[in-house]
Amino acid sequence: MPTNPPPAPPRRGGSASGPRTVLVLGAGLAGLLAAAALAPYADDVLVVERDAPDPASVPDPARAPAPAGGTRAARRGLPQARHAHMLWSGGADAIEALLPGTTAAWLGAGANRVPVPAAMVALSPGGWYRLWPESHYLIAASRPLIDAGVRSRLLAAHPNVRFLYGAQPTALVGCASRVHGARIRCADGTHTEVPACVVVDATGRGSRASHWLAALGLPPVACETIDPGVAYATRRYRAPAPTKDWPVVTVQADARLGGPGRFGTVLPVENDEWLVSVCGSRGGNPTSRNEDFEPFARGLRSPLVADLIARAEPLSDVVLTRSTANRRFRYEKMRLPAGFLVLGDAACALNPVYGHGLSVAAQGALAVRDTAAKAAGRIGSPGFTRRAQRALARPAAAAWLLASGGDLHFPGCTGKSPTALDDLAQRYINRLIHTATGNHTATTALTEVMTLRSGAGTLLGPRVVWAAVTGPGQPRLSGPPLPPAVAEVLSRDPLPEIRHR
Repeated sequence: MPTNPPPAPPRRGGSASGPRTVLVLGAGLAGLLAAAALAPYADDVLVVERDAPDPASVPDPARAPAPAGGTRAARRGLPQARHAHMLWSGGADAIEALLPGTTAAWLGAGANRVPVPAAMVALSPGGWYRLWPESHYLIAASRPLIDAGVRSRLLAAHPNVRFLYGAQPTALVGCASRVHGARIRCADGTHTEVPACVVVDATGRGSRASHWLAALGLPPVACETIDPGVAYATRRYRAPAPTKDWPVVTVQADARLGGPGRFGTVLPVENDEWLVSVCGSRGGNPTSRNEDFEPFARGLRSPLVADLIARAEPLSDVVLTRSTANRRFRYEKMRLPAGFLVLGDAACALNPVYGHGLSVAAQGALAVRDTAAKAAGRIGSPGFTRRAQRALARPAAAAWLLASGGDLHFPGCTGKSPTALDDLAQRYINRLIHTATGNHTATTALTEVMTLRSGAGTLLGPRVVWAAVTGPGQPRLSGPPLPPAVAEVLSRDPLPEIRHR
């Protein structure tokens, strides 16, 4: 687990250019973690956010969990907050390193710590995985709870962090060689320029950073896009059994079967609720109609997700999101102006099917903090943000390979055609996935990479390659390995169909 940062150098009350102010654009998870990463080395951190939080609808880890069926509000600028999110151990460890005590706050508010693969009932393209002993874990909670836990720990740990709600950035202030702040439109329609020694763009998929940089005279930033046309539909359910110790259930697509890829996940969250997400690639999208949700789930490679939700009471209508393309701006490869960073989905947005967005943002923020520590806290120095941008791009690279490698092979994927090297890599991954259905070494290696505890190079270790050569070693499971609680729920009669409308 990453260690805590060394003590920040004494604050000098400013410099020749004024106080060390950090301006963070966006108060989503990436923005909150960017503030946590830089607050020890700044006099003042201002987080600018367009959407005001609603204390009545956002769960607060400092209080008891909301009653079952309580409101789960999503910020207008974060529609994906209503969908299932997996915070893998690589990301959760990074958040804990940045803000110690966050995990305890989540768990105290009802989030679940799910041991992986011990409580992961998963159908891979190669078959059902076995429930091997725990090697990793994930945090299962609603997105509002995850963000609220980080926000509360941030404010408790760093009193120099302030929030400006109802405002949004419209331009960078500076020139091609140095950014000195940003121009902000306030809630009353007025504009102001906020000076800063570091500006962090954490505004997500809607980032305007490439346009802001062009206005400063910089050349276009290289951008890669891989879009399998995935639509993502989610419905919230009252779980028919307590969600503590309940597994994550996931049915994955297999691109080798031809036709659109379809996925489904049952995530046990706080208040004994399930967040159930289904998605399909181009030509096989789900709809936003309640009556279509269970039939779509029944069309997955296994009916397990549909069988579970047939025995659970819906608590919400279906919500649908289509903004899911993999898109990576290569800011680390251009000469960015000093004083400017791009973090999270604004730099690298991933297909949410793989559940890596939160973890990539967290590891990127941790890389920024470590870069600041190595610079002895001199975050205003000319080379700091360029080094930090290169550092935060590294954890995104592994997640990009996993997402793009799988998505390239679905019919109708746009943005890039798979090369011979892509095909070779995918065949090796498919062989490893097949091997992992009955081989603990292959399972552990794939889980190590999937949870972002290590890079894709782990899959090329001698023991892993040998496992891929020799194969699973155990017979393929004929059906899902069901923990007793899951088997008990499935033994019940489905609820009347009218309750699912």
